[in-house]
Amino acid sequence: MKPAFCQSCCMPMTKPDDHGSNPDKTPSADYCRYCFQNGAFTREMDMEEMIEHCLKFLDEYNKGAEETLSREDAAKQMRHVFPQLKRWSAT
Repeated sequence: MKPAFCQSCCMPMTKPDDHGSNPDKTPSADYCRYCFQNGAFTREMDMEEMIEHCLKFLDEYNKGAEETLSREDAAKQMRHVFPQLKRWSAT
């Protein structure tokens, strides 16, 4: 079974506690705990601001990656993928 990916930041949600929460405290199927709590986004931002926010964690991502990404390559990939995510496809 493929892991779910946050429909805001594209983080893989591999464990139950990776998921955000709906207003009724049930786990969100679409969004991670960093992006969505109690049925609302934790930060109001546009897609470019989200990309800049995610780039802050690039070093952490690169530690576990088979192939590391430069800041420019990571941003390019996010600009390609993010418009397909639920949060950004409506904007």
